[in-house]
Amino acid sequence: MAELVLTQAPAHVRHGSNIGQPLTRRDGILKVTGGARYAADNHPAGMAYAVMAVSSIARGRLVSLDVEAAKTQPGVIAVMTPWNAPRLAADPDGKDIPFSFKLDVLQSDVVRYPNQPIAVVIAETLEAATEAAELLSPRYEAEPARVGLDADEAFVPPIVGPGKPATVQHGDLEAGLASSSRRIEATYETPAQYHNAMETHAVVARWEGDTLSLDLPSQALALTQLRLAQLFGIPPENIHIRSPFLGGGFGSKAGVSGPQVLGIMAARLVGRPVKLALRREQMFGPVGHRAPTRQTLRLGADENGTLTAIQHHTRTTSSSFDDFFEPASDASHTLYASPAIATSHDVVRIDTGTPLFMRAPGEATGSIALESAIDEMAEACGMDPLAFRLKNYAEAEPISGRPFSSKALRECYEQGAERFGWSRRPLAPRQMRDEAGLLVGWGVGTATFPALMFQAQARAAIRADGTGLMETGAHDMGQGAWTALAQIAADGLGLDIDQVEFRAGTSDLPDAGIAGGSGHTATAGMALHSAGADVIAKLAQLATSDERSPLFGGGNAGVIARAGRLHRRDDESRSESYADILARAGLAEIEGRGSASADPSSQESYAMHAHGAVFAEVKVDPELGQIRASRIVGAFAAGRIINPRLARSQLYGGMIWGLSFALHEHAVTDRRSGRIMNANLGEYHVPVNADVPPIEAILVHEDDPHVNALGIKGVGEIGITGSAGAVANAVWHATGVRVRDFPITLDRLL
Repeated sequence: MAELVLTQAPAHVRHGSNIGQPLTRRDGILKVTGGARYAADNHPAGMAYAVMAVSSIARGRLVSLDVEAAKTQPGVIAVMTPWNAPRLAADPDGKDIPFSFKLDVLQSDVVRYPNQPIAVVIAETLEAATEAAELLSPRYEAEPARVGLDADEAFVPPIVGPGKPATVQHGDLEAGLASSSRRIEATYETPAQYHNAMETHAVVARWEGDTLSLDLPSQALALTQLRLAQLFGIPPENIHIRSPFLGGGFGSKAGVSGPQVLGIMAARLVGRPVKLALRREQMFGPVGHRAPTRQTLRLGADENGTLTAIQHHTRTTSSSFDDFFEPASDASHTLYASPAIATSHDVVRIDTGTPLFMRAPGEATGSIALESAIDEMAEACGMDPLAFRLKNYAEAEPISGRPFSSKALRECYEQGAERFGWSRRPLAPRQMRDEAGLLVGWGVGTATFPALMFQAQARAAIRADGTGLMETGAHDMGQGAWTALAQIAADGLGLDIDQVEFRAGTSDLPDAGIAGGSGHTATAGMALHSAGADVIAKLAQLATSDERSPLFGGGNAGVIARAGRLHRRDDESRSESYADILARAGLAEIEGRGSASADPSSQESYAMHAHGAVFAEVKVDPELGQIRASRIVGAFAAGRIINPRLARSQLYGGMIWGLSFALHEHAVTDRRSGRIMNANLGEYHVPVNADVPPIEAILVHEDDPHVNALGIKGVGEIGITGSAGAVANAVWHATGVRVRDFPITLDRLL
């Protein structure tokens, strides 16, 4: 398959380690020439097209569909409805597999949210299926829509996010507030935001008896395989998933979605391959989103500007039928030192698709409120906001007391501030203008994100010709995993990257874990590293126990693998090539296996985070209120950087999303119907090229000996945290107006 041929020679000639090299993407040529095949690009022989019809109400029952009218459309093969859809082997509301959520897959006539699938039309052409879906004329028994953060009585959930407590208390909050000489209390609101990856959710499904072949974008191949096996009552090994490329995921593709299950059901119903791909507006409902929040913060500080108390309460929403609760208040657990910290959450159920993990879940929403509040506290103390942060940043988790594995945050503050020119910033707002008379403001925000690791496996082999092979079912969402993981694989085998065949992206390979939580490089990379160590150890055993080898007897001293040869540690002049070792042993290849998971003892002893500081400049028209970001500089300490080019690209993307969070993104809900009014990329605003200013990402050196053996942390999400707050704080500094309802739009300044 073209999408798996990723062994072309690199663009740069290198010597020594592959890790740390700014290599261009190994899949870049495939992508720019159209050779990279995404799920919906596959067209097996005899394929039919499936199109969803979706609910136009927020709550109630589907009473009828005009199926006969739809079937009159030429080319229609079948119409799948709640009354004729194949029954599943397991309850689609079951959640016994990790990262599973309840699915709407035509197993009942109940409508739980707008844009819920209510039927699927299968036809010979996409046009026929689309037209027929419009002819279904659904009739409902509708109930009033429950919308917004005040739609119903709030309750305290047992957990928030991925299993964290909803309420955490450390120290005496009221005493901390009472002892403070400066206090602020402010409420901030963030809107619902929707997953809008370039590639919408899609599936191409083919059944052969009880064997299922799938092309679908997935951030977790093994978990998707298990969930589908459960739903369709077949063994997991009967399901083969290809997912070599994803056009973005951001959390929404971490589990199988309802529309993808519907495509598989449609293929079974009609007995031929079927493709189902969501239209853009259908992304606003069944595949997750970031829930809105209302966050109230109370902060206290003494006469020296030292924090004495932090209270952070979040109200958020979830669906009426499932549980995911945005953990926004948890952002206050790890950034600033205070003797008293209290965080809490409550939730209102509304008629919406279930919120899910969305890039920096909790951290993105919580950090913009926290960073705005910290700026307000600095203002109340009469201090420069950077000086206030430098005075109060935590060198250990304030609640657990576990030390951070580095103190690199100060380096981020200092390097970022120097590059940005922060020392020239006036303390008071509305003091700077450019040559055109626009108000200029400078803001800062602190960035943090946990350094996560999941479980993964990998296979390594060294071949008779001295080349290598590495396999793991890894996922590339566009972040460059094909390249970064191949660099780790090559170093693990002691070879240059062009000597290693790297295979990933299919479910028949070793489980690479989840590409989420900014933990994929650490997780899959450590499995590859471990597999490389295993195969090198086996190769060394062959050589050091063979009297004919120059390495004979070197087992106690050990060997070093470098450039396709093993060298004795005590005498590097004594070496032998991989090919010679295998040839003498009469082996075509030698194989090793590796696994990875977080080290429990290190997890208990250290608080593991990546850190950063972001500095933003905005310009605001004093008469019209128009805002434009004009410069953003971020400095980030994220452990060992595998590929600086790719890491900066990820950080740029995160910083742009932070800009989007502060100034652009906002899903608007019709309070009468519960429907999203701007469910398209014309009105759901995200930054385009003209909105994005010059951006710089500084990679602050950090050696972390505790996070994992390679010292890897993630860079995918940390760029958002800090950036949104920096932009919001810059708007205040430019205008003197503190906007607490995001995104900041010109009407809120006027």
